Amino acid sequence: MRTVRALWGSSHPGPTLVVTALALALGIATGLEAWRLALLTVAVFAGQLSVGISNDALDAERDRAVGRTDKPIARGDVSARVAWGAALGLLASALVLSAPLGWRMLAAHALALGSAWAYNAGLKSTPWSIVPFLVSFGIFPSLATLSAPDPSFAAWWAWVAGASLGAAVHLTNVLPDLDDDARTGVRGLPHRLGPRVAAIVAALAVVGGAVAVLLGAAGGDLGAVSPVSWVFFAAVVAVAAVTAWRAISKPPTRALFRLVMLAALLLAAQLVASGSAFVA
Repeated sequence: MRTVRALWGSSHPGPTLVVTALALALGIATGLEAWRLALLTVAVFAGQLSVGISNDALDAERDRAVGRTDKPIARGDVSARVAWGAALGLLASALVLSAPLGWRMLAAHALALGSAWAYNAGLKSTPWSIVPFLVSFGIFPSLATLSAPDPSFAAWWAWVAGASLGAAVHLTNVLPDLDDDARTGVRGLPHRLGPRVAAIVAALAVVGGAVAVLLGAAGGDLGAVSPVSWVFFAAVVAVAAVTAWRAISKPPTRALFRLVMLAALLLAAQLVASGSAFVA
């Protein structure tokens, strides 16, 4: 049980559960039958576990160097060998679980996971660090629509919303760790932009995604936008405005990260609330 707890702690449990819940919600909005919904959810869960554990396994030496006592692999609670075995096994499981949903779903999920693993393996330290997030989150709504009996990619605006969500997650996820990353040679796009600019760009990205969902779900007719969509849109814009104001007027703190994450979650809720409209 100690090993299981250590692996769970290494999997970035918060983001893993949020992304899995989003897959479940998008599957429900798509109208997937129960067995397809279950496979989609478990496949995404396994894939996210593999991404999180591989990230911590690759970063173990850097985490030890900066004294990250919150990281189980760096603490020695589980060996790197066991962590790699679990990460690779979970990756294989995610793909095996995706296969019954069709080759299109399998290919899309493989692309999303391959992109995330590429980030872990080195892209995180380059100016192109945002690209895996644009790819993985951009295709993410299509995992649900490609799991349907009549598979299709999500509508263009769902891709935009997903990519915007990914950009916001990336640009703010590293904000609390900028100093530690600088000491260990990690210098991705957010590090180069700096915390204030990164937070502002993330807020703008979320607003852009919210606009795409608002217009896309209604076919460009604002009069056809549902009251629920307007509520989520207004909430996203309000939180993004507060984020931009804090980034400009106050020293960067973890509050920026929390605000952008709140805006990103509201954007995800707005996308789910659009229902089956995001099916192309």
